[in-house]
Amino acid sequence: MPLQKCKKYKIQKIILSLVIVFFLSGYSWAVKKNNIHHFEPLQKKLIQDGFDSEKIKSLYDRPQVYFEADGVTVLFTYSESKVNYDQFSNDWSIAKAKQYMAEHMEALERTEKAYGVDKNVITAILLVESSLGKTLGTRSALNTLSTLASLMYPAARSDFYTMIPKDKKTSRKKYEQSAQRKSKWAYGELKALLEYADQQGFDPAEMPGSFAGAMGLAQFMPTSILAYGRDGNNDGTIDLLTHADAMASIANYLKSHGWRPGISRQKAEKVIHHYNHSEYYVKAILKIAKRLES
Repeated sequence: MPLQKCKKYKIQKIILSLVIVFFLSGYSWAVKKNNIHHFEPLQKKLIQDGFDSEKIKSLYDRPQVYFEADGVTVLFTYSESKVNYDQFSNDWSIAKAKQYMAEHMEALERTEKAYGVDKNVITAILLVESSLGKTLGTRSALNTLSTLASLMYPAARSDFYTMIPKDKKTSRKKYEQSAQRKSKWAYGELKALLEYADQQGFDPAEMPGSFAGAMGLAQFMPTSILAYGRDGNNDGTIDLLTHADAMASIANYLKSHGWRPGISRQKAEKVIHHYNHSEYYVKAILKIAKRLES
């Protein structure tokens, strides 16, 4: 093949490849956007439950609000036992945590005095939950909770089941049971998110969250923010993206569940278990806190 024709052929091949990539990515986005119709019955339910109809419709009409299938599928395949908690108690992580404590010692000591909760435990939780504020989640909490909540409706559940990778699918019966249970929980969290945003003047569509919808440095679910969130820096708002508020909220949560100064190891385990129902997590938090003492 002549050199000129060869170059022309290569250029055409590259252009074709780019077109295919663009088409596929556009198709993926279109699928997400097309699934926005699953939020229509959800909006009606929110309005029936007392939320302002204009605000709800305006919120769900925004382009950044869409059916979040990619992230939500993790909730149906996630296993707490597979989390590597040892990474948080290695020398590097402990050094970072001690540096963090030195930088925020005033707020930590103020919080410990106000709530009677060990500052080492507060720091350990911040380390595990958000890498001391470095990892806050890359997904929209609103999209995640709206998608999960929409699974209370058969059409959304059916569509979503087809989006779960084949190698991670459970039986349809188990999926249906799990989806209905999770959707009920998520709807309560979604309402709490909207209430929290309204109370504090935040944009619910701009709040980053985990694949489960947890938010802020403390990775609180919205219902926990409403119940246990505290204004640690006395600026008039409860913002778990700020260190002082996150510390105070963690401390208030633990105190509310039974933490007291001088608490025994056994009781401490039970209290922390409320924060995360995982024995792996509980042991990791106390191990980190112990290392931070020295």
